[in-house]
Amino acid sequence: MKLHLISFVIALFCALPSANAVPPIQQAKLSNGLSVLLMEAHNVPMVAMKLALPAGSAFDAKGKGGSAALLAGMLTDHTAVHEHIAWADLLDADALKLSAAAGNDTLGLSLMVLKDALHPGLDAFAEALLKPGWNNKRFTIMQQDTLAAARKGKEEPGVQAAEAAAALLYGDHPYGHKPNGSIESLAAITLKDMQLLYSKQIKPAGAVLAVSGDITMAELLPLLEARLSSWQGKPARTLADIPQPAPVAGLQADVEMPTSQTLVRLTRLGPARSDAEFFPAFVLNHLLGGGGFGSRLMEEVREKRGLVYGVYSYFSPLAVPGPFVITLQTRADQAAEAEEVVRSVLSELANGKISKAQLKASKANLMGSFAQRMDSNRERVGLISMIGIYGLPLDYLSSWTTRVDAVSLNDVSTQAARFLKPEQWNRVRVGAGLK
Repeated sequence: MKLHLISFVIALFCALPSANAVPPIQQAKLSNGLSVLLMEAHNVPMVAMKLALPAGSAFDAKGKGGSAALLAGMLTDHTAVHEHIAWADLLDADALKLSAAAGNDTLGLSLMVLKDALHPGLDAFAEALLKPGWNNKRFTIMQQDTLAAARKGKEEPGVQAAEAAAALLYGDHPYGHKPNGSIESLAAITLKDMQLLYSKQIKPAGAVLAVSGDITMAELLPLLEARLSSWQGKPARTLADIPQPAPVAGLQADVEMPTSQTLVRLTRLGPARSDAEFFPAFVLNHLLGGGGFGSRLMEEVREKRGLVYGVYSYFSPLAVPGPFVITLQTRADQAAEAEEVVRSVLSELANGKISKAQLKASKANLMGSFAQRMDSNRERVGLISMIGIYGLPLDYLSSWTTRVDAVSLNDVSTQAARFLKPEQWNRVRVGAGLK
């Protein structure tokens, strides 16, 4: 089956009908300590799974940012049994979609497979995980490809802003470099670095395998035991070993690029994934700039003043406080005014200028779109693996809309005072003539 047809089949079979009721998450452990979380979905003959391991870029060796991302690529490129062309043919033969990626905290290995091909799918998944190939020629090619992408990123204002903002906000902290690394750090990585990271962090204890689809736990566990029981050990470091970042405020950095527009990125530390006030902060961000045209930033900066095509905000909750970000791009001669308006919005919200109507609209929008976050097995395993790796309650998804609906005006105002004081934000600008 050709790749484009495989993608079509996967998209077709992954789609799930929207439903108000969220199926329960079942939990079990394999004999080697691997945690398994399952959400059954029997309406289509498809199974998706994602293995989340504490092996993201926070565990890259100093000066070798991008190691985890390269390791993810190596694990799915070839194995000790199959060189890369034979490996691609093997996956293609049964329409197996195997992928891997690394974020700040975790490395994820994912599989999507039709139920009829589950056995060869699990064989391939186990082979990729347990029998890495370490082909030096393939490593060199992949390293050169990532270096080429990093060089291309030097031409992208958004990439440059993200890199500068991470360095400004985190410094030497493990979050202080992009997961994909830089030109300098990528060039320093060796195949031995890949092998060392694998040997230290790719272990079953502390990892989470999330599964969603047409399978029961009784069916699943024997299949996993048969293939993964030989995988043993604990990682050298866990997410609990990632240090707390030191807050910084009012820092500035400019990146000169020959562009007609200026990109402005404001950033500060946001909530961690385990933050007790996560839901009020989540609703606050939606109201601020995460809700598109219904947000305060879009209304004030674009709709009323026409200073930008778009402005948005988001935060990335991680094992420790991740970045809270506001981004806009505008004409160079309007950048200062646009930033001033953004800071004015921050000040108003921090001082409690939030109406009940605005809060109600934000909550309704979030609750109304929740089904879209759950409408495929692929999206479900992403959420379930997040729940498992960060130790969130198993009813996190089933209680999600209830917890959003319970957020009060006082809750949001408290988080606005906590996060939105303008003087606490740092600024990165990318453009021409900034200095």
